[in-house]
Amino acid sequence: MRVALFITCVNDTLFPGTGRAVVTLLRRLGCAVEFPQAQTCCGQMHVNTGYRAEGVRLVRHFTEVFGDYDAVVAPSGSCAAMVREQYPKLVKAGSPGAAAIERLTPKVYDLSEFLLDVLEVDDVGAYFPHRVTYHPTCHSLRGLHLGDRPARLLGKVRGLDLIPLAGAEECCGFGGTFAVKNPAVSAAMCGDKVRHVLDTGAEVLCAADNSCLMHIGGTLRRQQSGVRVMHLAEILASTEAV
Repeated sequence: MRVALFITCVNDTLFPGTGRAVVTLLRRLGCAVEFPQAQTCCGQMHVNTGYRAEGVRLVRHFTEVFGDYDAVVAPSGSCAAMVREQYPKLVKAGSPGAAAIERLTPKVYDLSEFLLDVLEVDDVGAYFPHRVTYHPTCHSLRGLHLGDRPARLLGKVRGLDLIPLAGAEECCGFGGTFAVKNPAVSAAMCGDKVRHVLDTGAEVLCAADNSCLMHIGGTLRRQQSGVRVMHLAEILASTEAV
């Protein structure tokens, strides 16, 4: 199976360690992972802010870069949902490239989907002796419908104590450009989320999207809470030897 890592803009620019964690994890599970150098943005920011034509160009480029792989794994529910939900709508059936997009989109997976649904593995050999709470990000919850997949994976991590998060399904307030256009509302939503996180007594807040972790983590740091934020991939890549 030829597996490609779609790193996403946020991870590539700000959180490269998450991409390395994905590669470490998948290689440990026997996958040969490739990193296509020509990959760029999935186009979500462009489409969401009205730049449809520019977004469609990125859609076609994404399809050219990743089209030949058996699976494309992204450490981002947001970007994976963009590809699976929006690409077929942006390039209609019968249009140039539509057939290639139709073939590609079912092969794009969030990390937890790929582990559980494709590799059929729930115990990845991880060790992380900490109290952790999990925030299901909006796109992973409502777009990809990941359900309990991340929790199932975390539940198999040796030493990890998974604490339920009150109001888990509520948005953290980031929402990409929403946080820029509506800063007061965004900050209030994040404040609610942080209060719930602190109530758990967890040492670590985990999620499948670094954009949301960046938003919540900023407030946690400003409050000097001592709670760390970590991407799911980083916890699953952790072992007793590290």
